[in-house]
Formats: sequence, C-alpha cells, structure tokens
Amino acid sequence: MSTALLAASQTLQALLLADLQADPVLQLLFPPLGTSVVSIATPDGMVAQDLTGVSVWLYRVARDEQRLNQPPLRLPPDRVRPPPLPVRLHYLLTPVMRSSAGDPAPETDQHVLGAILRSFHSRPLLSGSYLAGSLAGTDRQIAVRLENPGLEEIARIWDTLEQPYRASLCYEVGIIEVETARLDERGPLVLESAPSLGIAAHVLGEATP
Repeated sequence: MSTALLAASQTLQALLLADLQADPVLQLLFPPLGTSVVSIATPDGMVAQDLTGVSVWLYRVARDEQRLNQPPLRLPPDRVRPPPLPVRLHYLLTPVMRSSAGDPAPETDQHVLGAILRSFHSRPLLSGSYLAGSLAGTDRQIAVRLENPGLEEIARIWDTLEQPYRASLCYEVGIIEVETARLDERGPLVLESAPSLGIAAHVLGEATP
C-alpha cells in the first residue's frame, strides 16, 4: 500500500501521545490538559508553526536488501501481484519544549526523552491495536529499534535543519512493505495426471501467459 509509510508514522505518533498523556507530570503539557503535540513535522517546522511537543521526523527510507527475493502473490484465477518493496524507516525523535516564558526547557526535554525510551523499550514490536492509519486492522507487525548513529551522521542530519542541535533519539522502524498496484497475467494452474505411475498423481504447474 502506498500509505504504509504514513501509517508507520501515525502508529509512532499515536503511541507516543498516549504514553505522554499517561505520564503523571507530562500529561499536564499534552491534550486535553495542555497544548503540546506529537507531530510528524521536522523540529524546525514545529518551531516555525510555534508548536511545542515531540517531532517524529522520517528523515530516511532505506530498502531492505535481505527481503528482495520474496515470491509474487498469486491471485486466482490468472493474476499475480509482484512482491512488495520492503523498506526500513529511520526517524529522528526530538522534544521541542519551552518554558512558560518561551525559553528552552532542557529539564522537560530530558523527561520527554526518557518517556520515549520507555515507550519503545516496553513495546519493541507493534501490532494489533497499536497500529494506526492504513495498517490498523491488519495482521502486520513492525519492529522499533533504537539506533546509535555516529557523530558525523548526527551532524549531517542536523545540518539539514534550520535549528541548533537538540538532544534527540534515532529509531529504525521495519519492515514496512510498499505494495505495487500492478497485476501480471499468468495462466491458470494446470492439473496433470501421470497414469503410468499407477496412481492418480497430480502435479500443479503454472502455464505461461
């Protein structure tokens, strides 16, 4: 599905918001008691919109090389769907909090970082009711893994933003499958008998288009 990437972001967004709302201290900052949000905008995008909360920014999409040889899915009676494209998503999660005076709030930022770590350490695999968007109601399962990129990569990521560096976390989410809308024609399954064997041996084969 073409909405799988957005659905993965919405899944992280909904889970984090629920956990922040359940925190005895942070719940005062998030709805319904506060105005902070969990947004899929970049950190500088949140600042530009005068928003506080958590930025869940999808900054890189990478193909999963180990799952490229999946077989096509047969759709009766004479169609097959090419295998989906498996990808891994890389997120930068950044608290963008401010004090009542509008100044940076490093204490609150660190509290939020701890809440994020706890959320995904408690639930490294998300499925069932935790899935949101187009993934909701499916049997999909996505894994969330804390990454440890080097200083050079962190610097490169923040160089793309129009904001000074903030304490943040990097997570990898996978596997997300992007399905194709293309259907290929294939002949029907052929049922052949082998009478010379003395038994009704049936072989399933696939005819060419």
